[in-house]
Formats: sequence, C-alpha cells, structure tokens
Amino acid sequence: MFPCWSDGPRPTGRYVPRCAGWVGPTALLCLYGFCSTVRPIEPFLTEFLTGGDKNLTTGQVTRQVFPVWTYSSLVLLSPVLLVTDALRYKPAIVLQGLTCVTAFLLLILGSGVRSAQAAFFFYSVAMATDVAYFSYIYTLVPPGYYQRATSYVKGAVLLGNAVGSLLGQLLVSLGGVSLLWLAFLTLIFLSVALITSCFLPMPKSGLFPAAAPPAQQGAPGGDTQTVPTWVQSVKTTMRRLASDCQDCYSSVGVVFFCVWAATGRCGFYQVVGYVQVLWAHIQPQNASAYNGAVDAISTLTGAAGTVAVGHVSLEWSTWGELVLGGSTFLLAMALFLMDWTGSVGVSYACFFLFKTLYMPLTAICSFQIARTLPRRRYALVFGVNSLVGSVLQSVLTAIVINNTSVELSITSQFFIYSSFFAAVSLLFTVRGVYSVLRVKRRVGDHGVERTTRLPEQASHL
Repeated sequence: MFPCWSDGPRPTGRYVPRCAGWVGPTALLCLYGFCSTVRPIEPFLTEFLTGGDKNLTTGQVTRQVFPVWTYSSLVLLSPVLLVTDALRYKPAIVLQGLTCVTAFLLLILGSGVRSAQAAFFFYSVAMATDVAYFSYIYTLVPPGYYQRATSYVKGAVLLGNAVGSLLGQLLVSLGGVSLLWLAFLTLIFLSVALITSCFLPMPKSGLFPAAAPPAQQGAPGGDTQTVPTWVQSVKTTMRRLASDCQDCYSSVGVVFFCVWAATGRCGFYQVVGYVQVLWAHIQPQNASAYNGAVDAISTLTGAAGTVAVGHVSLEWSTWGELVLGGSTFLLAMALFLMDWTGSVGVSYACFFLFKTLYMPLTAICSFQIARTLPRRRYALVFGVNSLVGSVLQSVLTAIVINNTSVELSITSQFFIYSSFFAAVSLLFTVRGVYSVLRVKRRVGDHGVERTTRLPEQASHL
C-alpha cells in the first residue's frame, strides 16, 4: 500500500510529507463525487419521462412520481443519520452508489408509474446518504487540512454537476443524441462511481466518541445483572445526540443560520425538482431547449460565488442575517418573474439568478455554523438541518402538489414558492436589522462609558 493512502508506518530512507496520509482518500472521494454527479440526463429528466421513451403524462410525473422522492427522503433521513457514524461512513457511501445505479437501471429498463416511483425511491436513499459523503473525509484527514479537503470534495461535486449538464446539452443540441442514450451515459458514470467507492479506505473510528461499555447493575442478594450491549449502546447514543443537539442549538445566532439552511434547502429542491415542468409548460416543444446549458452555467457561477464569498471580509455574525434577508428577497423576485413571464428565455435568466445566488448563501450558513461547532458535530447538524428541510418540503409538497381538493397549475405552484422565500426574507431582514442595531447600540454604550471614565481618571491625576 502506498504511504499516501495510509497513516501506518512509512518506509525509511525517503521523505514522505506529513500531509500525505490524506491525499489518497481525498482523491478517491473526489473521483467518486465527480462521477456520481455527472448525470447528463437530469436537465432533461421530465422530458425523458413524458416523452416517447416512457409515455407518462405531466400530471403523473408531477403528482405521483416526483413526490415519492420527497416523502421517502423524510422517512429515511433519521435512520441514516443515526447509523452512518456507527457504520463509519464507507458502507453508507457504497450504498449511495449502489442505489443510484439501481435507480437509473429502473428508469431505463422499467415502464409505467410504478417503475418510475421505485426508481425515485432508490434515488431518495442516495440523497439521504449525502451526509456520509460530506462527513467521511473528516474521519481520515488531519484537522489542519480540513478546509482544503472540504473545498476539494465540494468542488468535485459542483464540477460533476456542471460537466454532466453541459455534456447533456451538447449531445442533445449538437449531436442529436436521444434522451435514452443520455440515461445510459449517466448509468456508466454512476457505475464508475460505485466501483470507486469500494476502494475507499475504512475509517478506524467515526467522528463521535465510542459508547461507554455496558454497565452492570447490582441486584438484591449480591447478584449482578448485565445490561445488554445493544440496549446500552442505543441509550448512550440517544443521550449523546440529545446532549449534542442541546449544545449545538443553544446559540440564537446559530439557530437562525440553521433555520435558513433548512428552509433554503426546502425551497431550492422544490424549485429544482419542478422547474423543468414549468419550462415544458412555457415552451411545449422542449426538445431544443437549453435546460442543460442553463444548469451548467448557473452551477459554475454559483461555485465561483461560493469561493468568492469565502474571501469577503465582513463581520458575518453581525451582518450575515441581513445579507441573507436581502438576498432571499432577490430569490423570491426571481421565482415571481419565472411564474409571471411567458418567455422561456426570461425564465432561464431568472433560474440562473436563483441558483447562482442560492449556492453562496448556503456557504455563508455553513461556515457561520461551523465556527461555533467542534468538527465531530458537523455530521449531526448537517443531518438535522437536512431532516428539518425534508419535513418542510414534505409539508409544502402535500399542500401544493398532492392537494386533491385544489389542483394548482405549475405557475400557481411557483407563485407559492416565491411567497415562501418572501416570508423567509421578511423574517431574516427583521432579525438582521435587530442584530445590527443591537451591535451598534452596544458599541455606542461602550463609547459613552469610556468617555465618562476619562474625565474621572483626569481628576484623580
């Protein structure tokens, strides 16, 4: 085994950098993240399902197929969050690759609503295990390289998304490739990702401390009764999670950033999941649309914005909530224009603005939350925020999509999404103004106190 893949003894007689132990796992994880997100079919998935290959109606796709992903993610996130660390992350990543391959096999080979629903169920399993992908690297990388390894891992995912969307657009627009072949190409990349995941090294321990050994309780007559290991382990895990949650969410500032992370995730996935239906409504002949190009360019600009915001010198603890409030208002306006316009070009431009703005805002929330947490609690907070976001998304889906009494059109649905982000914007704008005024008042009080003390000191002199 090469020294860069292991933290064990290294050969003597030649120089091996101290950071070498994290290079191999990080490179493998980046390769997995890239291949698992190169999905040329995704920008055209609605057209693929409603076209000649699968012959589903738009109503079936919107109300019977897509909601399966939302509801299944809600059910699966909790158990995945609890067992991922105990399994030490690698099995969950392998499971993610396996379920992705299964989902697209069902999409390609199956037919009818039931097959599509089964495919989206397996896809929801893959989405639920995202916590394993984004937390695995912390079990192998030395703390001094966390920031660099994290940027590589997230960058691989963004690059894969952009390459997949752009590749799909080029093959459809210039090569005349059918959507079925795009699905096959997606399956090939996912298969490479699955094979790659099998070569990831198994961490020696998780991010959380190991559970205490089973306790022995005294019984009358001097006998001892041993508590079953699994019962003690479950109790210890639940107590630990409850204590960690209490510590993580004890700060009001952290709670607000977590609220935006959850609500933003809810709205973003709802918009991304149904925007192709909106574009098909605006432009029924969608074969020559530029869905893939718009998705690729907005991903790249969003990634650039994410990198740029990390270099912005700003007191985010003071101004962060106000920035989130103002930027979320722009997200709401972009969605409102997408609902209002009858031009697919304007809708593309608004989606470009929406996705480009959303990605840096998630970065702001992430590093503000991370500043106040120990590394071992990242997976917990990420999982809880994802769970809350899934709960909100399920509620929104039940109201907007699966409401049998009122069947809303796709444009009405986007008006509701716009109103949702407008409400979030109002909350964070009010909270942001309050935070800024509180800090300024505190600074003013300190200044007054200092000026009153100076004359007193001068009189003593």
